[in-house]
Amino acid sequence: MVAFHASALDGVARNPALPTPLLLRLLAFEGDGDRPPRDALQRAGLPESAVVVILAHPNPGTRIDFAMSARAEPAQRARLADDPSPKVRAALAYGPEVHDPRTKVAPLPDAVCVRLLDDPAPSVRTALLDSPHLAPSFVASMATHHSAAARREAVRAWEVLPLGERSALLADPDPEVRRAAALWECRRDARVTAELLRDPKSAAEALRRGFLLRADAERYVAERMHLNSLAENPSLPADLVERLAVDPDEAVRLAISLRPELDETRRMEIDFTVGDLDRGDAVQWVRDGLADPEVLRRAAASAHPLLRRAAARSPHLPPDLLSLLAHVEDPVVENLLGIHHPDAPEKVLMRVYARLGGTFSAWMAETHPRFPRESLAARYADHPDGNYRRLAVRDPAATPELIERLSHDPVVWTRQAAAGDPRLPLHRLREALRVPELASSAGANPALPEDEMAAVLDRTGVPASRPSGTDLLAPQSEGRVPPASGYLPPL
Repeated sequence: MVAFHASALDGVARNPALPTPLLLRLLAFEGDGDRPPRDALQRAGLPESAVVVILAHPNPGTRIDFAMSARAEPAQRARLADDPSPKVRAALAYGPEVHDPRTKVAPLPDAVCVRLLDDPAPSVRTALLDSPHLAPSFVASMATHHSAAARREAVRAWEVLPLGERSALLADPDPEVRRAAALWECRRDARVTAELLRDPKSAAEALRRGFLLRADAERYVAERMHLNSLAENPSLPADLVERLAVDPDEAVRLAISLRPELDETRRMEIDFTVGDLDRGDAVQWVRDGLADPEVLRRAAASAHPLLRRAAARSPHLPPDLLSLLAHVEDPVVENLLGIHHPDAPEKVLMRVYARLGGTFSAWMAETHPRFPRESLAARYADHPDGNYRRLAVRDPAATPELIERLSHDPVVWTRQAAAGDPRLPLHRLREALRVPELASSAGANPALPEDEMAAVLDRTGVPASRPSGTDLLAPQSEGRVPPASGYLPPL
């Protein structure tokens, strides 16, 4: 297959104007071991006719791509729970791989997770327990499961588990389950903490979170063991906090400076250093309080850079704190606001874009709903930097003539942005379909006529109809989806 034909096909697969008949034709593709482009399988709002074709596709890779779609409804993906391929079921169990923090994935129904947790294939059970998309209700339900691995994961729901289930987990026959449960219970029980401190596998974490006896705290300070963990402990006596505030280890002093009980005067008296790229991810009391107005106010208003950066991760910042952080001269704060806050100011997003063009943070800023559009053509169409000329395409006032000019820009990213814009004149759009570096963007252009989309499918060898005698919906052959058995959620 000619490379630019394949690129054009990838573009058509994600084209929002792709009509259903062409989508179905594309989804049925299985020539020479190929499978439909992933963008066709992971489109939002797939019609039922398309879902049926995907579920019955003979190539397991096709069903895997759909199982991992962040845009598909959970009930649609859940219909793969009976798939004959354990690789497909494992993909379903783990769920979508999401790299954009703004993308939220709805969990599979609990009833489907129950089935996957008892799947005969170990890879499926492991994938489910590793999934970041499990519903809290399902996590809690695993506390009484026959699998030790499942019970170990259930301790993540510790705070909502009934007292009897907590007690059972603390006395579990599996030592890993007991240890995981104890690391939650130790936060309120000094006896449990003391027991964990005798286990090298759990000592550091118990020192970080457990309710400490003074004698244990003094011993670890005197022996200079796990001081970084100890410095974070909420129950550390005040005099030991003061002793560690002048510790020769810089990392210990930094950990002490982040303690929530310190007032600002004392906090800023501590000699600490913050790395230019440190985002404050480890400030646990702020991470735990990203929806707590009081926690956010203390952190955002602090002079400590790591506390401000930790607060900037919250999408719940009220307008006054958002404004406060937007005026902090800290690139890391700006990056985090652009990634996490739905109302990040335009000026912050533009500063991130200007400073970090071509990086993940710049992409997150540019794709933010509040990234500016108005007047970009007048400001940037003739900018010496092609990365800025590309912004002119975003302007709703940009003319077709300007879009066509930018489709010939020396910088490929600018040409690609123009090739995907529906204002591009049709003659140039047709040309772009046959230019290797523009074919994908042109194929995704919603102004591309239906006959041109069909021609792309023709050129790439996607058959117009199924070969005679082949029934896509027949589940009899190897790799096809069998008739449903047990629970299958409705569409």
